[in-house]
Amino acid sequence: MANVSSSNGLEKRPKLRFPGFDDPWKVFKAEELFQNITDRNHPDETVLTIIQGKGTLPREQAGRNIHYDDASLSNYKKVEQGDFIIHLRSFEGGLEMANEAGIVSPAYTILRCKRPHSSLFYDAYFHTDEFINHNLSKSVEGIRDGRQISYEAFKWLGIPYCEPTEQEKISTLFSAFNERIAKQRDLVESLKKYKRGLSKAVFSTNSELFPKSTVASLGELFPFIRNGFVGTVTPFFTSQENGVRYLQGTNIHDGKISDETAFYVTQAFNQKHSKNILKSNDILVVQSGHVGECAVVGDNYAGSNCHALIIMSNGGECASDYICQYINSDDGKKKIAAITTGNTIKHILATSIANIEVPLPSKKDQQRIAELLNSWDNRIEQEIRNLCKLVRIKEGLLQQLFI
Repeated sequence: MANVSSSNGLEKRPKLRFPGFDDPWKVFKAEELFQNITDRNHPDETVLTIIQGKGTLPREQAGRNIHYDDASLSNYKKVEQGDFIIHLRSFEGGLEMANEAGIVSPAYTILRCKRPHSSLFYDAYFHTDEFINHNLSKSVEGIRDGRQISYEAFKWLGIPYCEPTEQEKISTLFSAFNERIAKQRDLVESLKKYKRGLSKAVFSTNSELFPKSTVASLGELFPFIRNGFVGTVTPFFTSQENGVRYLQGTNIHDGKISDETAFYVTQAFNQKHSKNILKSNDILVVQSGHVGECAVVGDNYAGSNCHALIIMSNGGECASDYICQYINSDDGKKKIAAITTGNTIKHILATSIANIEVPLPSKKDQQRIAELLNSWDNRIEQEIRNLCKLVRIKEGLLQQLFI
């Protein structure tokens, strides 16, 4: 592929081209490229549903409990494989391609290309940021969840068109990317599933792996369980150079502490709330929102303070990494759910979490289990990073291969 200028007067070219292609792209009004299809009275055809970002799927395979009246099927619209569909959430996710022939809701707009083309080319284009946020947005009517695409406005939008041979090149590239990304997602899910099974085996109270396990409450193992600061803290925020790291629920995800959002409080605030100063091997548990997610405080976060988190300080009879893995396991999540209150915003109390009982093998075995499960977490995290990298590369190419 070769880089070329993005445009030259009225001649528009993408930033990145395959060798052998240099002709400028044309821009047509949507109604010049696509025909609005309203073919009805096919009640015996397969009923399709939209999966945002994935196109269509037969309704019985969608895993959704969708109710509809068979008598209304004659009013559904017929689609052919490769048609495009403006659906109820297109304003945020773009247009979807029909993966097979069938019928779809009469609320949808069906578009069929009039010119020689590659459907996969337009499937990629209709999911680009440029199309969704800078082109399609011009045809959005309404506000918030009442937004929808007006076809009367959509038909005037400028849609790019290049020679079908170049479309095929681009389609082939993105098909390969999509296949690779799908395999990477499958790998991540397989690793997560295996780890869940492994956790279930080692944490079972009847586990044959650790027959001498006992049971203890978190209150017995962590004699100092308390809440982080609850109240208005923004007046005490300061710079990193002058402050103390201040952790919140948004910093706790997937068993780890992240720096995605970083806040710092004054030294005076930190000393005033010294009971919340964290030590290495403390466990932090999210108290509101995504309740129960927890992480162990490492040396790099020792000395930090925290906001609206449950802090559990280890009494020395257990391995914090082991306990953290247990709380984040399926069994631990069930016990967290049992003490969770609130409908709109979920919440747990420090006094309630102290009563949760955990299986307790010898400390040496706890450390072995924690090391094993942590190694799987690290492998999963690496594969997630690989997945994110593939997605970023694809998104970058989408921006450069289209005008």
